[in-house]
Formats: sequence, C-alpha cells, structure tokens
Amino acid sequence: MLEIIVAATFIGTYSGQLRGTGASKSSNTAISKKFLSYASLPSMTPLSTHSKHFLSDKVEHFTESVIRDMTRQAMQYGAVNLAQGFPDFSAPAEIKRAAQEAIASDVNQYAITWGSKNLRNAIARQMKEWQGIEVDPEREIVVCCGSTEAMVATLLAVCNKGDEVVVFEPFYENYGPDAILSGAKPRFVSLRPPQSSSDNQGGEWTFDEQELREAFQHKTTQYQTKAIILNTPNNPTGKVFTLKELELIRDLCVEYNVLAITDEIYEHILYEGSKHISIASLDGMRDRTITINGLSKSYSVTGWRVGWAVAPPAITNAIRKVHDFLTVGAPAPLQEAGAAALSLPASYYTELAERYRTRRDHLIPALEKAGFRCYRPRGAYYVMTDISNFGFANDVEFASFLVKEIGIACVPGSSFYKHPKDGSQQVRFAFCKKPETLDEAARRLEKLQSRA
Repeated sequence: MLEIIVAATFIGTYSGQLRGTGASKSSNTAISKKFLSYASLPSMTPLSTHSKHFLSDKVEHFTESVIRDMTRQAMQYGAVNLAQGFPDFSAPAEIKRAAQEAIASDVNQYAITWGSKNLRNAIARQMKEWQGIEVDPEREIVVCCGSTEAMVATLLAVCNKGDEVVVFEPFYENYGPDAILSGAKPRFVSLRPPQSSSDNQGGEWTFDEQELREAFQHKTTQYQTKAIILNTPNNPTGKVFTLKELELIRDLCVEYNVLAITDEIYEHILYEGSKHISIASLDGMRDRTITINGLSKSYSVTGWRVGWAVAPPAITNAIRKVHDFLTVGAPAPLQEAGAAALSLPASYYTELAERYRTRRDHLIPALEKAGFRCYRPRGAYYVMTDISNFGFANDVEFASFLVKEIGIACVPGSSFYKHPKDGSQQVRFAFCKKPETLDEAARRLEKLQSRA
C-alpha cells in the first residue's frame, strides 16, 4: 500500500513537470501505467508483522476529565448542572463591551506570543496592588490559553523525568495528569476534612506537618522533589491556606530547594474574613514561585481561556518557549478585555465575594436538609459533601443515581484522589449558578430526603 501511495505521489509530481514542458497527454498516460505497474510488484522488503503500540504510555495513567464528563451527563439527562464550575449567569457588561470594541477595532491577529502589553501591565499592576509583589511585565509574565495551559506549560518547563511534584489531595483533577505529561511523578499529601459538627461550621481542612515534610525528603538520590503545587483558595475543598501554613511550606521549599507553583484562580472569592496570601509575597519565595492565575473565575468568562504565569525571568523564559509551541498565543481581543477586567475597582471584588457567599448559603441548607454532610468552604465556589447517609457503595454509583433519577449533576469525590477509595463517600457541588438554578436544585433534592 505504501508503494502505491509513493508511486501515485511521484506520478502526480512528474506528470505536472511534463505538462510544463508541453508533453502530450498520451505521454502522461504511459508514465502513469509504467509506475503503477512498478507499484503492483511484490514489495522487495516484506512488511514487519511485529505489533506496534501506537499510544503513549503516559495516557495509560489517567482518564478523561470526570468533571467535564458529568457536564455531558447533565445535558443527556436534563439535569441541573452543579458539577462543572462555570457560571450560568452573564459576565460583567463592561468586560464584554471591551471585547466587542477590541474585535471591532481589528485586534484580531496574533498578539505577542507571551501576551499583549496592556494585559501584562495590568497583571503587574494588580499583583502590586493586591499582594505587594513587584513584577516586571516585560520579563516575568507569560499569558497563556487559560490557567490550565499555564499550569501544564510551567510543569513542562521546569520538570525532568523522575522529578517529583508534591500535590495536596483532594486536588483539582488536572494536576496529576499535568505532572505525568511533564515526565514528573506526583506525590500526594492528604488534606483531612473537619471531623465534628462544630468543626463543620467553622473548621478547616488540615494536613499533617510530618507527612508534608516526608514528601520533600528522599532516602536516595534517584529522585528529587522539584516543586509543590499549591491551590489556594482550594478546589475542591474551599480551604484557604493560612499564613502559618504558608510559612511552613515556605520553610520546606527553602530547606529542600523546591519551587512553589501556585494556582490562585479563586483569589477574590473569599468568605468570613478569610484572606488570600500569595506565597510569592513571603520572604525567600519571590525567586522560587510561579504564580498562576486567570480571568475565568473572577470575571465569569470560563470560555475565554485567558490565564497567565508570573515567575522569575529565567523560569518565565522557559515557560514562554513551551507556551509558544503549545498554543502560540491566547486570543488577542480577549486579552484587551482582560486588561479592562483587571482595572475594575476594589468594590467589584467585594460584591463578587458577597454574591458567592449568598449562593453558598442558598445551596448548603438544601443539601443538609436532603441528608448531605457539608464542609463549609472558606473560599472558591464549591462545597465538598459526605454521602455516607445515603447507603451507596461508592461515589460513582451515587453520582450516577443523582444525575439520572434526581436530576442533579455533581462530581464524584474519587476523581480528586489518587486512590478512589479515599473519596468514595464524597461528592462536590458547584454553586456558581443563578438563584433560580439553585432553587430548582433544592426542589429536586427534596426527592432525595426519603433515602437519607
């Protein structure tokens, strides 16, 4: 078969050359017959019968996104989608208007690969304003196609085969596959939920200091810890890491010469006076932190795919090279709209957090009434729940029942853990929805109460 393809290609090319010289149609026909007769001869080199594995070994270690699969199931069964974390309400009008104006002004071609100057300047300005971190927009920022690309581009830029990356679990499902794709090995440290009812109202997900320290240590030199991924405010738990916890992580990063890669996409969505602290602002961390953020969550534009990484110049340069050959650049007109978004007044973020607090306090009582034990989040817009009261063998069976029979989509908790059994009695709900959407979810949850 290969010989026929090669011969056909040669015939087309050579015949074209003959036409250019005025050769007759009959000459072309004769040449075609001649080469086809050669192609029909038995191959001089028999094709190998040895089987070939066409897939990368890396993809054997993870599945497609469970979160996005639950969205597909929500659509299939007509369920209320409380699985995937995208708002079902409008983005701010001024941001949409800025995007429309950029398109109308013909900002429709490639931006500079590592981000438009207006957006990079706005990112630097906001990091100074909110975290007190001085950033050089020319040398320390790379704009990517969402924070998701920023994360995998960062790991590809800093990790080598055999490096280990520390990840708190439950974790946002992309982190494990991102580490694997970069050749690294994720090493998980447990976040433990509040245990008592009183803790449930005001407690925190916690981790064991010794377990975290051991994740940084190696008894041999075969492997080394390259980085820790820190997501605060945290998805899926809603945990906001405290200054004391961040200082401990800082001390370990300095002691073991480890990078911190922080996902701060929910930095403005905070409750009960919780404060977001970027670890890059702590002494000793400015030159060993890659800060990742984006437009999606704070501005309700998850489909725009504009995010960024902020890092020291040498690391930024490496991320820029990876990003260049992954996606070339983020959407140019949406970058201009992003610059407008980052210029919104402080009151916008106060109102944003208050609206999400109202939504959280709208959904949680309905969940608790239906029989869930809810772990009240301090940040982000998800609530993790315990489903032990319902008597299902595992979270996957429960999520399937909920979407098909009750008409509500959630995310099985096992998708946030290395070992599925660790999340087998947990599911996650997203409350970034209209009040009427949450009302409908509460109405449907009433059908579940009889099973609790």
